[in-house]
Amino acid sequence: MGRTVDLDDVIDANSVASIIGLADARSVSTYRNRFADFPAPVLMSNGGRCQFWLREEVEAWQAKRQSDRP
Repeated sequence: MGRTVDLDDVIDANSVASIIGLADARSVSTYRNRFADFPAPVLMSNGGRCQFWLREEVEAWQAKRQSDRP
């Protein structure tokens, strides 16, 4: 059985881009490839084209990333 999530907490790539400060949602896939600790999507369409993340996980990742900066 899969993970249970509250759909009110699920965000798309546009929202992820906004949270982490990217100008374009297409750059989210670059971040996924560049940063091994980037949160994995919690929902994906069959082809993986549409992906959705938990807001809390993305915000926590961004906060940790900012706190790690000198």
